[in-house]
Amino acid sequence: PEARVIVLDDSFNTFQHVANCLLTIIPRMSEKYAWELAIKVDKLGSAEVWRGNLEQAELYHEQLVRKGLTMAPVEKT
Repeated sequence: PEARVIVLDDSFNTFQHVANCLLTIIPRMSEKYAWELAIKVDKLGSAEVWRGNLEQAELYHEQLVRKGLTMAPVEKT
């Protein structure tokens, strides 16, 4: 099954922290796209940062939670 990894907006994580976490954890993430996603999270309240295999989604979700990001539950598609 496929799943989505979604970062939620919060009042304590900075743009820099969100972008750095995405760059570190999500494969093939560019710095430009990481910043675009961080801005989208702030403006819209959430952003899908990865979509694919459920097992990988759960791994990325867990790693992002450990970095302190506010996450929606892994969403199966």
